[in-house]
Amino acid sequence: MLEKLKEEVFRANLDLVRHGLVIMTWGNVSGIDSESGLMVIKPSGVSYDKMTAADMVVTDLDGNVMEGTLNPSTDAPTHRALYKSFPGIGGIVHTHSTHATAWAQAGRMIPCLGTTHADHFYGSVPITRKLTEEETANDYEYNTGLVIAESLRGSDPMSMPAVLVASHGPFTWGTTPADAVHNAVVLEEVARMAAISVTLADPTEIDRHLLDRHYLRKHGKNAYYGQKK
Repeated sequence: MLEKLKEEVFRANLDLVRHGLVIMTWGNVSGIDSESGLMVIKPSGVSYDKMTAADMVVTDLDGNVMEGTLNPSTDAPTHRALYKSFPGIGGIVHTHSTHATAWAQAGRMIPCLGTTHADHFYGSVPITRKLTEEETANDYEYNTGLVIAESLRGSDPMSMPAVLVASHGPFTWGTTPADAVHNAVVLEEVARMAAISVTLADPTEIDRHLLDRHYLRKHGKNAYYGQKK
């Protein structure tokens, strides 16, 4: 079942290690099949160097395991909530990458200070509100997905494919699992740049006209970056 997607999700999980975004088992990638509505996700607590594509777990968006002998990632409910909230996305990544997680632990959004950030994220990367005690006690992981969606209410999730969960860490998404990993890599780098910048000075956010120029030259119908397809 969904063998191609299993391979994509497996490879994307290994890419988290290759890019230095996870240590131990601190991360996960999922992908969704748009036709069936089924999700493929990394199994819980399995070492990356022992994991295979066959270990990927298939669930529906209600959390029922459709195929697989291992337990899905404990963050699977968060992924399910995001797929339900953002129907256009095809892959989701969660890591505890150092710099992005530092901003989340500080309770601060990542400010858009320059054009590197603006090329990829249309403004400052938001941070969620803190979960309530009740939200943590009941359906914690699913509620984590809901507060992520809440933080982007009224916004296009594809122009801001990343959110920091307060006191926790980053989630990113994209059109595919590989695209979600790409966004996680970029997020960690702009988080690192911003952290360095605020130690050097008290920088202001990028001017709106420069943000628009850099984001829109790479994204949208009038984008002109790269080669014509």
